[in-house]
Amino acid sequence: MASTVLVVTALEDVTADWVIAALNEREVPVARVDPADIGPGLTFGARIDAGASAWTGQLVTGSREVELGEVAAVYYRRPTPYAARYQHLSAQQRDFTTAEARHGLGGVLNHLHGAFYVNHPGAVTAADFKPAQLQTAAQLGLTVPPTLVTNDAEAASKFAADHGHVIYKTFRGLPRDEDGHTGAIWAQRVDPDTFDDSLAVTAHLFQAEIPKTGDVRVTVVGRRVFAQQVAAPDGALDWRRGDWDALLHAPIGVPAAIKAALHSYLTAFGLVFGCFDFALTGDGNAAEDWVFIECNPNGQWGWLPDAGDITEAFADILNPEGGGAR
Repeated sequence: MASTVLVVTALEDVTADWVIAALNEREVPVARVDPADIGPGLTFGARIDAGASAWTGQLVTGSREVELGEVAAVYYRRPTPYAARYQHLSAQQRDFTTAEARHGLGGVLNHLHGAFYVNHPGAVTAADFKPAQLQTAAQLGLTVPPTLVTNDAEAASKFAADHGHVIYKTFRGLPRDEDGHTGAIWAQRVDPDTFDDSLAVTAHLFQAEIPKTGDVRVTVVGRRVFAQQVAAPDGALDWRRGDWDALLHAPIGVPAAIKAALHSYLTAFGLVFGCFDFALTGDGNAAEDWVFIECNPNGQWGWLPDAGDITEAFADILNPEGGGAR
């Protein structure tokens, strides 16, 4: 019977370290791999023969040899992009080798027969689009902010006139610059008087500002739900933009109707884990107080006060012998 948990992530990943430590304590076989290490430090041979129904072979890192057929679960965290492995090559060579590695090694790792994925990268990709998130949440009965996705200045101006205070958000984070540095554009209020034809260059996401009483991060792992109310000391519109060590946290109960919708949301996208953000418009006791903002299907949770309990929840669903609910 397959028993190994394969953790797919970058070398420096404290969150994955915690889950691996929890699995080690349970004496679960664990192997960690960053696919972008492909080369002398990561070799593999996957084979499927006539009459066979699954890939067999080995994945060999500097410290582990993994039989592909022994992988029972895959914790897909945050591996290094394949392109980082080939930065020294010309653009054409880099694009070619990156695509070959992603479709070859990635194609094998993403289709291990019988393996339980948390989460499958294909499901993460599908669930990463904010328009899909908002529509799915609304279809499941969750309240969503009035939202406009557009590249039309006239449409943006009309939306602002209809809703008053308007917030702009990016669909994705800023990519790395030429020096490898990353940045962020936080959710921010926008002045409709600044709308002009430059909006036509790309897509923009505008939302009506919610008169919120607070923010909540809900982490769902399998059937377990963890919720923390989060506040920035300076009352910032977007609590992510400040010092995360200074954030104020308080546990909060999640109404049964919201819990049911979250489980249905994950099922709709083929996920078993997600980090949900909500804005509250009341004390949070009623389902109508909860306004869905987004769900990160591969979100960070190590900074939360209940990270220890979340770690154990991950170990439960990844451990094929542990009896954790999946």
